[in-house]
Amino acid sequence: MHHLTFITQQALYLVLIASAPPVLLSLVVGLLIAVFQAATQIQEQTLSFAPKVIIVFGILALGGGWMGSQLLRFTFQLFDRFPAMIR
Repeated sequence: MHHLTFITQQALYLVLIASAPPVLLSLVVGLLIAVFQAATQIQEQTLSFAPKVIIVFGILALGGGWMGSQLLRFTFQLFDRFPAMIR
């Protein structure tokens, strides 16, 4: 049972680390656009959507290799631990 708890903890940490850059940058862009909309009184709902999508796809394009390598490393470590989990 200890192995399963440890693996789950590592998986959740990996998800947190891999998803943090796109989520945080999307949050920052959304906040900047909200401040801009409040200052200019432009209340267009779709104004914040396009920049957020562009930022998220850009971050995924730039950091996708790193994220993929982290997921692959975790998968290899998980497969290496299978014999110890069966005991």
